[in-house]
Amino acid sequence: MKSQWGALALAGVLTLAACGSEAPTATAGDGGGGSLVWAVETQPITFNPHQWGQNKARLLVHNQFDNLIARGKNGEFLSWLAKAWEVSKDGLTYTFQLREDVTFHDGEKFDAAAVKANLDQLVSEGYNPAVKAIQLRNFGSAEVTGPYALKVTLKAPDGIFLDFLASPLAGQVSPKSLKNAKDLKAGGVDVVGTGPFILDRFTPGQEVHYKRNPAYNWAPPSAGHQGPAHLSEVTYRFLPEAAVRVGALTSQQVQVIEGVPATEVGLIKSDPALKLETSLNSGSAFSYYFNLSHAPFDDKRVREAFRDAVDVDAVLNSVYQGTAKRAWSIIGQGSPAFYDASLENTFGNNPARANKLLDEAGWDKRDGEGFRVKDGKRLSVRSVSSAPYVRDRRDVLAQAIQASVKQSAGIDFQVKLVDDGTAQKAYKEDQYEVFENSRGDTDAGAALNLILPKGAAINRTHVENAELDKLLAEASATSDPAERKELYAKVQKIVVTDEALLLPVYVPADQIAHGAGVTGVTFEPVSGTPNSAYDVRIGT
Repeated sequence: MKSQWGALALAGVLTLAACGSEAPTATAGDGGGGSLVWAVETQPITFNPHQWGQNKARLLVHNQFDNLIARGKNGEFLSWLAKAWEVSKDGLTYTFQLREDVTFHDGEKFDAAAVKANLDQLVSEGYNPAVKAIQLRNFGSAEVTGPYALKVTLKAPDGIFLDFLASPLAGQVSPKSLKNAKDLKAGGVDVVGTGPFILDRFTPGQEVHYKRNPAYNWAPPSAGHQGPAHLSEVTYRFLPEAAVRVGALTSQQVQVIEGVPATEVGLIKSDPALKLETSLNSGSAFSYYFNLSHAPFDDKRVREAFRDAVDVDAVLNSVYQGTAKRAWSIIGQGSPAFYDASLENTFGNNPARANKLLDEAGWDKRDGEGFRVKDGKRLSVRSVSSAPYVRDRRDVLAQAIQASVKQSAGIDFQVKLVDDGTAQKAYKEDQYEVFENSRGDTDAGAALNLILPKGAAINRTHVENAELDKLLAEASATSDPAERKELYAKVQKIVVTDEALLLPVYVPADQIAHGAGVTGVTFEPVSGTPNSAYDVRIGT
């Protein structure tokens, strides 16, 4: 947006954001030109923002889709497609005033009816059950009150509603796409948004190509410029092998790569023709969650023993060579507003205690391979990981942890990397003991609500704790940062200390390397993930 917008003058409401508080200082884009090739680690499972679930695919989503609101450098909410909004004193009514100059890539007009269509689609049965159950669980209705005016009514106050509207999951999709797309859930060229780039071709297993949207003139005030994107086109190549990505960059086959492996950081830094940039991600840390529904992790002593058997610092150093930040809680340090630093150094790397706990739990004998046994059964735990979600050499990390728990405590940690269908089947049939996960939500509360409450979408620990559920509900119902921090500190204590539900491993981060002639490569201010290619340009 290019100017500030005044607050709506509505009686009986409390203005929380007039949304134009951060006026842009950058000059309008000149359209620039040029083609950029960017190598990425992960191919998206879907190109529909409503179905997005891979943090590594986030930069692609914001090439094509815009949100109602954006986030500023200090985490504040800013205008985008919504130029102003107000929230009633009881926190139940949100009134939005929308931009009037925005069009979708298919020529459809962006207006209040389009936003209503998106919200109604998001809560439709079977479309995205996780969003319906968590981010929009308090959504009541959306009412068009004017061509560019919308009233949203919630069933209960919700502290993460605005954050959701700023997330990729709430990217605005053309109503025509919602009705007529050949495969709406998978997305593709016929699922369109209002973003700075238009998806025009996708070759599975190889690349996806975007061309510039010449009409684009509604970037948020936090963007580096206004007007169309600098680049005329950008191609993202899917190169899952880290060494291949780095080789493509150094040989100038591509100009940008993400997912720089620790083994190549020195090479990148020593090359004056290259630049390296990194950023911690927000949300939950990458952790091993323990399945409490059956043996052996139904015994807290075994859960604590697994944690104490791992020297996380040594494992991370061996895999990431000092480039990974150790995690101590379910919330990562990339979400400082809610992270509880008092949990640091309270567990882990204590083989003597691990072995004592296992002896007390009855796993006091060993078989011929040195693994612990009880009643003739080996102490085995299985991790089943879905390949499309594996990033940051997590397969290598699992092997290092596998060796660590065997050597330190005689635990047989079995690691399986499978296709997504096989992984989902294992989760559904409860055929696993360890569930690997990290979430890149800009509000860590969204991640906690997906993972921890009874019956939550990815509560694969199967924990049932009434106090935990109560704390999470209270935190979601308030917008007071201090109150939420206090509540989430109690949540973390239950999860990490009282119940030992997980082994926090590391805080996910994104690493980008690019040629010195490429500028405008940035990270989103709250999520810490790579931004879209909107501000990127080749040369000055």
